[in-house]
Amino acid sequence: MQLSATRLFTDDVDALVAFYEATTGLRATRLHPMFAELRTPAGTLAIASTATVPALGAGVAQARANRSVVLDFLVDDVDATFAVLREIVHTVVGEPADMPWGNRSLLIRDPDGTLVNFFTPLHHDA
Repeated sequence: MQLSATRLFTDDVDALVAFYEATTGLRATRLHPMFAELRTPAGTLAIASTATVPALGAGVAQARANRSVVLDFLVDDVDATFAVLREIVHTVVGEPADMPWGNRSLLIRDPDGTLVNFFTPLHHDA
């Protein structure tokens, strides 16, 4: 078994795609106007319109309601990433800081409120 993707539902696919393209430097693949994917070697971030939810079942998902997931992006240098993101990101939850588990971490929210963590291991074991 392999985790294929993490999917976020949003009321504004274009805005969320633009945010993730700007913050990650990745280019989204638009499979449909209501769906996009940002692919990495380790996994895919899928972004889908809430207009697609009824196909899955009435009311099974809603946008802007996530308070239990953090998307983690490994970067070469958290501080350099923060310098770039400072102009893009509206909600910084935590500026770069060393975490007890061995990562230097930056925590932000995307436009829909999902937590996004950019991190760099402080040593090889982290």
